[in-house]
Parts: sequence; structure tokens; C-alpha cells
Amino acid sequence: MIMAERAARLEAEAEMSGARLMIEHLKLIIAKLKRERFGQSSERGERVLEQLELQLADLEETAAEDDAVAEMATAAAGAASAVRSFHRRKPARRPLPEHLPRERIVYPGPADCPCCGGKLVKLGEDVTETLEVVPRQWKVLQHVREKFSCRACEAIAQPPAPAHPIARAAPGPACWPCCSTASMASTCH
Repeated sequence: MIMAERAARLEAEAEMSGARLMIEHLKLIIAKLKRERFGQSSERGERVLEQLELQLADLEETAAEDDAVAEMATAAAGAASAVRSFHRRKPARRPLPEHLPRERIVYPGPADCPCCGGKLVKLGEDVTETLEVVPRQWKVLQHVREKFSCRACEAIAQPPAPAHPIARAAPGPACWPCCSTASMASTCH
């Protein structure tokens, strides 16, 4: 009977996590100290008992927080199995007017993964719009950089962005002579 009890206790201890095992151990020590409270060294025992009770309270609080985090993680994992949509932040600058003609310049991406040589699958594209002027005509050039991902190593490949005369500015190189006038400065920037 004692052997069966020991085996059951060992199985129960193996299933408990380290924190839970420490909590149970502290509860046993506290119960033992409470029984010995009125012995020869009762004052020392009371101090040890108070310290152990504080340590037990901290461990129980930590275990409760871990349980809450685990529950939230399992709930989030269930919700995360569905692909959530990506909401892009609103740009700091107003978009260029829609009535202007647009010309797409596509920079082809790599055919094979630069990391492992695997096949790439198109993920999407980044579009950068710059304002160009043709004498007596305005147009928008859309620089399209296609994004590809590798199924083998999950790397993302994309050609580099084109250079601009001024970083993060919408006007292209041909637009700068006209942007010096005050009337067009608000359109270009």
C-alpha cells in the first residue's frame, strides 16, 4: 500500500510544473511550522513562517499570472489561425491627384531565391509615385517593385527602390524647374 502511494505521489509530482511543486512544498512546510508553533523555538519559527507565507503568496500570484497568460495565448492562437487583414497606416502626405495620367514602370524581381535558390512566389508589390512633368503635361510615374517569397526558406526578395532627387519627396527629376513657382509648389509637395 505504501509502495502504491509513493508511486502515485511520484506520478503526481512529475505532472506538476516546477512552480506548482514549489507551492505545494511551501504549503507543507507552513503547515508543519504551524503545528510546531508552540515549541521551544517558537519565536524563530514564527519569523520563518511569515517569510514562507510571503514567498508562497508571491509564487501563487506568479502562477496565477502564468495561467492567465497561457489562457490568453491559447485563445489568441485559436483566433490567430485565421489570417488577419493588414491595415496600412495613413500616409503623411496627400496622394497625388487621381486625374493625372499614370505610367507604370515595373522593376522585375529575382527569378530564384537569393538565399537558397528555391522558387519564389509573388507576395505583393510596393508602389512609389513620383510626379514628373512633360512640357505642358503632367503625369505620375508609378515605380512598382514586386515582392516575392521563397516557399523553401521563407525569405522575401524585392528589387531596391529607385533613387529620388530628394529623399521621400514626390516630385521627380524633370519636375524641379517647374516647382520653383509658388503655384505649383503646393501641387508637387
